[in-house]
Amino acid sequence: MFKPDWNRRTCSRRGHITYAPTEPDLRRRLHAATELGDAWRCLRCGDFELGEPHGSGPAEEAPLVPRGKALRDLFILRFLAVERLLRGLLVVLAAWAVWRFSNSQDSMRRLFDENLTVFRPVTDHFHWDLEHSPVVDTIRKTFDYQHKTLLIVAVALIAYALIEIVEAVGLWMGRRWAEYLTVVATAAFLPLEVYELTEHVSALKVCTLLLNVVAVLWILLSKRLFGLRGGVVAFEAERHSASLLEVEQAAGTATRPAHTPASA
Repeated sequence: MFKPDWNRRTCSRRGHITYAPTEPDLRRRLHAATELGDAWRCLRCGDFELGEPHGSGPAEEAPLVPRGKALRDLFILRFLAVERLLRGLLVVLAAWAVWRFSNSQDSMRRLFDENLTVFRPVTDHFHWDLEHSPVVDTIRKTFDYQHKTLLIVAVALIAYALIEIVEAVGLWMGRRWAEYLTVVATAAFLPLEVYELTEHVSALKVCTLLLNVVAVLWILLSKRLFGLRGGVVAFEAERHSASLLEVEQAAGTATRPAHTPASA
């Protein structure tokens, strides 16, 4: 079965990352002298690259480059980040529509439906049922609300959109606080998504609910949040155990012959 090589795939797009440690044993393990010049081993994929290293110094100061499982996890987090960014931008547009036309429910309904058609070519392409989208359904229920109520709805939508956008930025950067925020915020809205399914069932709502449930469980377990599976200590140990520098350092230590004291 084909297994994607996340390390080489990423290096092919972004280039290699090389580092010259000052420790002699480790430096020799990452360096190769060729007829074309010096070559240094990439910290991500392990291949050698000709030229000067991108950095040098003690091994403990080398960049912790995601590789293997950590790199795959980062890809998944960035996929979730894009999904949350798109959702946040859509909610911002919804909040603008509520605020812009809060003085006239009839005008708001008419103009909202007219502006909604702009997104239909895109949503139809992705087979997204825009007419029964949770956000669209919620907005349409507010058409008969009072002006003050509509303003509250607009503020609430902006707050929700900001949470989604902050989540997206944090997840894209691989920040641990963003993982906590995503789990808490997503789990908090799961009851609402279940309630919406009782009102109207659609493929989009079911898929959204399943995606959010899977995302919460995956982040909780893979990132060891809230003390699960050893917590942050085990998570950091796992990250460092995948570091090429630390793997090579451990290998060099393991293969180094033990010192035997000279006999008297």
